[in-house]
Amino acid sequence: MIHSLFLINSSGDIFLEKHWKSVVSRSVCDYFFEAQENAGEFENVPPVIPTPHHYLISVYREKMFFVAVIQTEVPPLFVIEFLHRVSETFQDYFGECSEAVIKDNVVIVYELLEEMLDNGFPLATESNILKELIKPPTILRSVVNTITGSSNVGETLPTGQLSNIPWRRAGVRYTNNEAYFDVVEEIDAIIDKAGSTVFAEIQGVVDACVKLSGMPDLTLSFMNPRLLDDVSFHPCVRYKRWESERVLSFIPPDGNFRLMSYRVSSQNLVAIPVYVKHNISFKEGSSLGRFDVIIGPKQNMGKTVEGVSLTVHMPKVVLNMNLGPSQGTYNFDPVAKILTWDVGKINPQKLPNLKGSLSLQSGAPKPDENPSLNIQFKIQQLAISGLKVNRLDMYGERYKPFKGVKYVTKAGKFQVRT
Repeated sequence: MIHSLFLINSSGDIFLEKHWKSVVSRSVCDYFFEAQENAGEFENVPPVIPTPHHYLISVYREKMFFVAVIQTEVPPLFVIEFLHRVSETFQDYFGECSEAVIKDNVVIVYELLEEMLDNGFPLATESNILKELIKPPTILRSVVNTITGSSNVGETLPTGQLSNIPWRRAGVRYTNNEAYFDVVEEIDAIIDKAGSTVFAEIQGVVDACVKLSGMPDLTLSFMNPRLLDDVSFHPCVRYKRWESERVLSFIPPDGNFRLMSYRVSSQNLVAIPVYVKHNISFKEGSSLGRFDVIIGPKQNMGKTVEGVSLTVHMPKVVLNMNLGPSQGTYNFDPVAKILTWDVGKINPQKLPNLKGSLSLQSGAPKPDENPSLNIQFKIQQLAISGLKVNRLDMYGERYKPFKGVKYVTKAGKFQVRT
C-alpha cells in the first residue's frame, strides 16, 4: 500500500524519508512542490496528487507535510487517517510534533514507523501498544542506551496483540481508578459586514484519559445527541448501539485516546461568541486610508474570551500602516501585505481597538472591496454547541459506585473518580 513517506518542512526541504518496499526517488516530490507552488498557501495543497507512476497523498500538520507515496489505487481517506495517526503518535511520544523534535529523536521515529507499518500496511497504531513495543524517550533511558548500546525496542510482544481487544493491554492495575473526558470544539464561521452569519459550523472532539483497572466496560450518553453530524469513533466504540440508541458503549484503551469527533452544521445552533466593528476606507486618488477595528464579546455569553488574534490580508495598494492598539501588539509585513494583531484577553469594560492611517500607493485605483478579517480566539469552560453529558456508567470487576460526575467545560470537560 504505502511505499514511502517523506516529511517536508515549510521551506520545501525533505528532512526525513522512510521506505517500506522499493526505494522511491526523492524526485517524485517535484510533483508535490509544483502543486504547492500553484496552491499558494499550504492549506490549499491538494491532498491527492496523481503522477505518471505514483499517487502522492499528503496532510499538513504542525508546519510540516507528511507525504505518502502510493503505487496502486487505495482509499485516500485510509492513508490520510494513517498520516494523522503518525503525527499524533509523535505528539504523544515527544510532547510536540515539530521538525526539531523529530530530528532530535530520529532513531525512535524510524523505530515507530517500522512498527506502525508492516510491508506498507498499517499494523500497530494504538499508542499503548506502541509504548510496549518501543519505550518512550527519557533522559535516563537515553543515557543507558548510549552506554550499553541497547535500543528502545521491547523484548516481549505486547499483551494487547494477543487478545481480542488489541487497543487495550492486559493486566492493567491502578490504585486510584480515574477517567477524564475533554470536549473540545472549534467554530468555523463567515460573517458579512452587517454581522449576519453566512456560514457556520462546529468541529468537535471528545478526548479521554482513562486509567481504570481490569477490563472496564463504559457507556456514555448525551442529553442532546441528535445535534451531532458526521460522527467518527475510535474502534473501541460499538457502532450498532450508537445507531440504535445514540449511546456510546465501549471498552476503552488504557491511557490517552480520542473517543470520537463530530460536526454540528445547523447554523441556527451555532452562536458566534464575538463581534467585530470595523471601518476600513480607501479614498480615491488619495495616498492615505483609514483603519479602525473593535473586537468585543457577545453580552449574553458570560465567559472570558482569550487568545484573540486578528489577521488581515491587505490590498496591494497598501504600502504601510501606522496604527495604535489599545492593547496587545501588531505587526504589518509590507511585502506579504499581512497585518497581524495579537490581542490577548478581552476585557468587556474596555474593548480592544486598533486604529490608525494607511499609506497607499500614489495614483493606484481604489480596491474593489474591503479585505476580510480573520479572527481566532479561545474560550475556556464553554461548549458552544450546547452538548451536555447525561450520564456515564461503568461495568467491570469490583468497581466502587461513582462518587459522581463532575461536569465542567473546557469547551466541555467532565471527570469521574471511583
